[in-house]
Amino acid sequence: MNWTVAPEPYDSPVAAALWRAYYTEVSDRWYLLHQGRRTDPEELEREIAAQPGADLAPPRGRLLVARYGGEPAGTAGVRRYDGTTAELKRVFLHPSMRGRGGAPLLVRAAEDAARALGAARLILDTRGDLVEARALYARLGYKETEPYNDDRYAEHWFAKSLT
Repeated sequence: MNWTVAPEPYDSPVAAALWRAYYTEVSDRWYLLHQGRRTDPEELEREIAAQPGADLAPPRGRLLVARYGGEPAGTAGVRRYDGTTAELKRVFLHPSMRGRGGAPLLVRAAEDAARALGAARLILDTRGDLVEARALYARLGYKETEPYNDDRYAEHWFAKSLT
């Protein structure tokens, strides 16, 4: 089996299914940690609908889908943040696909997509409980930095030069 990464329309059925899997996992993790319960299904549907991913569409963004053996396995998106910076979003691999080298491949493909958008720097935010994500970003050369947004769930901010 091998990995491929390619652009995908943010509103394709494949992208929608991966977004649902991503959001369900990170939302459930937060609620289980902080409130001892999973995400309320109605809230999940509202949040998924409220964040369709149009900001990851060309010309200001890109959504990438990783496939393992031809099957959709994960996503990463980039969007222009300002004239020289892009933001990394929606980095996700299905749990059954983790540990097979797909995450670094996906993030590097997102870095290439950010460069193609004209970015010299890539930024991202993540939560404290997403320790696997923070470890991945550190391994790939991202450095913790000052907050660049006030997202209520963001607890750690990273940046990496793409030049």
